[in-house]
Amino acid sequence: MSMTSSPDQTPLGSGFGAHSTAAEVLAGIDLAGRTALVTGGYAGIGVEIVRALASAGASVLVPARRPEKAAVALADVAGVEVGAMDLGDQTSVAAYADAVVAGGRRLDLVIDNAGIMALPETRTPDGWEMQMATNHLGHFALVNGLWPVIADGARVISVSSGGHHYSGVRWDDPWFDTGYDKWLAYGQSKTANVLFALELDRVGDSRGVQAFSLHPGAILTNLGKHLDEADIAALMEPDETGYVAIPEFKTPQQGASTAVWAATSPLLDDRGGEYLEDCDVASWVDDDVPGGGNGGGVKSYALDPQQAQRLWSWSAELTGVNAFA
Repeated sequence: MSMTSSPDQTPLGSGFGAHSTAAEVLAGIDLAGRTALVTGGYAGIGVEIVRALASAGASVLVPARRPEKAAVALADVAGVEVGAMDLGDQTSVAAYADAVVAGGRRLDLVIDNAGIMALPETRTPDGWEMQMATNHLGHFALVNGLWPVIADGARVISVSSGGHHYSGVRWDDPWFDTGYDKWLAYGQSKTANVLFALELDRVGDSRGVQAFSLHPGAILTNLGKHLDEADIAALMEPDETGYVAIPEFKTPQQGASTAVWAATSPLLDDRGGEYLEDCDVASWVDDDVPGGGNGGGVKSYALDPQQAQRLWSWSAELTGVNAFA
């Protein structure tokens, strides 16, 4: 993909859709001998991603902020290794990445799935807004730290959200120093997930590494634990124009499907950097279309190559990590 052009974003007609499950997507695919790493792989759609990959024969590494809980949730899944890592803590991320690199295991698939949503204003010890720090900067540092053991031809999947519709990157005030809005903060972090995959696909091209971002759909998981009744009503009830942010929910098994499809589908072999939803390439949506939540399509600011390169440089400066410096 050209440094100066955005992805094509023409849907492929994959044969799968919104109601496909991860198991259906992986039917007939043999991942024996492959190693995957899945963040947030012990709750919500993450545990279903891990189960599907392991059922297809993959070994799966699962870094977890609460490794004891992860070990219990995945106790019946063969081929899983749980480790300790807190995405919101750069020291913890570096320690985990260093341990994986020291172990020498080659990673064929990396799925950046963990995330937090719409939480009250919280900051890291560095003063970073917690949603951007966890959803984007934690994964940025992790993938860059793991780069020495990410295999040639690997795929890196960034689980974003239709929530990227809420906000682009707020370059004038990324840390909300002038006033916090939990939904704009979430939207900014989800846009960052898309831009990160776009630039990673470009810089990883020399080694055949492809990166994709995606909207998994709306799923009832603990991701929404910070939502109150007003938040839920705003998402599920029509506004004055009749728009409904979340018209339906997927099951966790359906929510896991686009991530495993992105990680394994041969249809995507020449479509690196694209944004996916419902097990297909998503269409463009006008930037002035309102909404977030389950809003379909991808906005142009989330797949802007110049924005992606700017975000990468900014992230590298903040974290002090850049495998491509």
